[in-house]
Amino acid sequence: MLMTSSIAPPTAKPPEAISQDLLRRFDVPGPRYTSYPTADRFVEAFSDQDYIQALEQRRNAGAGNALPLSLYVHIPFCESLCYYCACNKVITKHHSKGAEYLNYLAKEIDLHTVHVGRGHVVSQLHLGGGSPTFLSDGELSELMAMLRRNFTLAPGGEYSIEIDPRTVTEHRLGVLAELGFNRLSFGIQDFDPAVQKAVHRIQPADQVFNLVAVANAKGFESINADLIYGLPKQTSESFARTLEQIVRLRPDRIALYGYAHLPERFKPQRRIAVEDLPHPSVKLGLLSQALAAFQGAGYVYVGMDHFALPGDALAVAKRQGRLHRNFQGYSTQPDCDLIALGVSSIGRVGATYSQNAKTLEDYYDLLDQGRLPVVRGLALSRDDLVRRAVIMAIMCQGEIDFESINLAFLIDFKTYFKAEIESLSEFIGMGLLDINDNGIKVTPNGWYLIRAIAMVFDRYVQADSKRARFSRII
Repeated sequence: MLMTSSIAPPTAKPPEAISQDLLRRFDVPGPRYTSYPTADRFVEAFSDQDYIQALEQRRNAGAGNALPLSLYVHIPFCESLCYYCACNKVITKHHSKGAEYLNYLAKEIDLHTVHVGRGHVVSQLHLGGGSPTFLSDGELSELMAMLRRNFTLAPGGEYSIEIDPRTVTEHRLGVLAELGFNRLSFGIQDFDPAVQKAVHRIQPADQVFNLVAVANAKGFESINADLIYGLPKQTSESFARTLEQIVRLRPDRIALYGYAHLPERFKPQRRIAVEDLPHPSVKLGLLSQALAAFQGAGYVYVGMDHFALPGDALAVAKRQGRLHRNFQGYSTQPDCDLIALGVSSIGRVGATYSQNAKTLEDYYDLLDQGRLPVVRGLALSRDDLVRRAVIMAIMCQGEIDFESINLAFLIDFKTYFKAEIESLSEFIGMGLLDINDNGIKVTPNGWYLIRAIAMVFDRYVQADSKRARFSRII
């Protein structure tokens, strides 16, 4: 049942008294830490042979000793171009491309099973894009059958798919439920017609409300809504209306992303007029509005861009200290190896990261040669592993226990990270974290600036003066 709620006015302060001055101070580029080291550190010297070695090490470790397994499948196709989009996608109305793509996914899966074996238990599956719902019902059924032939989808696992509301009907939602998906993520971005026109993504609010109501009735366990602030034509007044509609929609989770305007990197963004973008001070105000609105509506701030209702599994995992983070964002699943399938997809196996070819031509060509389509990646050093554990503890639990890190990596935390601990003094002075002899703990205010805190421990970022390639923290 949909619930109504009033929205805080544009002048409302964010929760926990986070001031715009503080937000402005940390409005700098920085990683999102879906991995550490981040993908910009991957190298072409890491080849398909390095990836194969990681797969075979996993198989040789045996099911009882290997990490749990997660799957990601990238479906790159979209029928129309959204101007803000920075994802790897292929714009086409030729749906025959979907069938061809599935044939190559089958080849990639077969090559994986040669090296890692069949039947591995999977507790998490995510279909992203692009628009996974570009595929027909039959093609989605074929894909899921293909995955089930090669992997064992565990009962009670998290099986999610990204939804473009313009490509989904009530009937299709029923098909997705029958295929085993139990989580949906709706790409909404903004409900305002002027904003939708400016970013070339027209989808009436009534359409989204109807689909979410049907999804709730069909028993999907969690429904997420994606929003973006900082889009062209957004104003405090228009965004307040969108926030009011989102609160009435009452999704289980909300992902709120700041728009990063990088037209030199992403061609579609060149169609956005710079003069239509909200002024940086207005953009900060939009974030303030959203934080106040979601807290006022009872959502728990999970971390970074994510909010969840108190009963949602993500909010429960945060309360219980069980949050994890992977290339799809926050997760309730334990630390996992991730096999990533499809063009441009990024995976993690053991102490390695790998990324597939970024174009369909290269992806298809490598598979036609009988090769896994990995074109770059990284084998993590011991220092990378230590820092990854620290950064993920900050991002997911909001605290670091010195003794746990000491025992896991046989170091003395205070000595190893002496310079970093000294650098954290400014955060202490601003009330963003506390440090004692046993560890570091992020305050409620600090959670809103968690990326800035994590960056202190990022050896690559601290040595890099060219951070502009990252999105801004705020």
